[in-house]
Amino acid sequence: MDRSALRPLALAAAAALAGCALVKTPDAPQLKELSLPNTQLPSQWTAAPTPPGPVVNGWLTEFHDPQLEKLVAEAMTYNPDLQIAAARVEAAEASARAAGAALYPQVNLAGHGGGKLGGDGSGVQGIGLFASWELDLWGRVRAQRAAATAQYESQVLDTAYARQSIAALVAKSWFLAREAAVQRALAGEMISSSQALVDLSRDRVRVGKTDELEVSQAEASALSYSDLQLQAEIARQNALRAIEILAGRYPSATVEPGLTLPALPGPVPAGLPSELLERRPDVRAAERRVAAAFYRTQQAQAARLPTISLTAGVSSITSELFVMKERDNPVWSVGGTLLAPIFNAGALQAQVDVRTAEQKAAIADYGRIGSRAFGEVESALSQSFNLDTRADVLVRAVRANESAVGYARTRFEVGSSDLRGVQQQQLALHAARATLAHVQAERLIQRVNLHLALGGGFEP
Repeated sequence: MDRSALRPLALAAAAALAGCALVKTPDAPQLKELSLPNTQLPSQWTAAPTPPGPVVNGWLTEFHDPQLEKLVAEAMTYNPDLQIAAARVEAAEASARAAGAALYPQVNLAGHGGGKLGGDGSGVQGIGLFASWELDLWGRVRAQRAAATAQYESQVLDTAYARQSIAALVAKSWFLAREAAVQRALAGEMISSSQALVDLSRDRVRVGKTDELEVSQAEASALSYSDLQLQAEIARQNALRAIEILAGRYPSATVEPGLTLPALPGPVPAGLPSELLERRPDVRAAERRVAAAFYRTQQAQAARLPTISLTAGVSSITSELFVMKERDNPVWSVGGTLLAPIFNAGALQAQVDVRTAEQKAAIADYGRIGSRAFGEVESALSQSFNLDTRADVLVRAVRANESAVGYARTRFEVGSSDLRGVQQQQLALHAARATLAHVQAERLIQRVNLHLALGGGFEP
């Protein structure tokens, strides 16, 4: 083959490599200005004071609950939603590889065999190796690859946030199950106390100090606590089934959550509001979708320009029926093609408009997710602060009601008061204990919400 024929190919390749550079997508500050123009970020979180320091990972181990850690590990392995997300990551990665393949020459092998037995009377036989390469002068193929890569990266980040969300959901369901177990135990204590009052009332009836009305009131009170115990058991089983489904188990409610709530870990460094958009996986995934939308717009704009492709091939053709004269065998060829859109009724420009609208939507979606992230952090901080205050008040309320119940029982036993005073104090004590258990569980749940909102990972 004449080497001079390779010169145009080399020049065209150099032109392709030096083609139009892709337009840079907005960085984090620019994207914030585009998507949240009316949001002025404070220097610190406003809902509650937070300790200084950056957000750290590994929040799951702070609860010192090996059984919870085991359930989360099961969910990471067997949860169907995470398996679907992992498959989508694989598909996105393959799409990115496929989009980038167009940057390289495409080589194909073609062969033909003819003969009377094969139904081809020409007798022509041949084989050829053909290569083609689209010169990406305007960046269309590079933009397509960049868009697919950004989409793949967004899928990876969405999956990371899904993992964090599933871990948080397992933890919150676990704390709800443990709260329900505590509530059931509290109701059981009240049933025992109420039954003791029933027995005491019957003794008072036998000695003539009261009548059957008091016995009926004591029995009704004991039955009401039995109903509360049943409700707590239903809530416990529902929470356990939710955990088992998340972990890929059969929902049999056979996990034993224990009868206590874990202690609340120490304060959480929350970092700065300005760092949140660059840390939370779901926000970063939205940023990658914005980048993908920008690249798709560039791809659509470049599609309106001419396409230049280089071709090369070598082929050998023979025939059983006739001799092919005045022909080198094999045959080498080098060439090029130009395809320029002339008239398409505005279809290409319409595609640019579609991609531009999608770009605007992606920017707005980034703002929506970012605004939601700020709101979730502030809400978790506010609720945690208020729950801490309530917990302190309720601890004192439980102690006061315990003393009041003791005094009321003593007065009832010596006959200086009736049963209603004891029942009222018992009801107040149970309400205080139940509310305290609920607030303690809610503090744990809000702590998980805070870690999720801040973007801190559950894994070390």
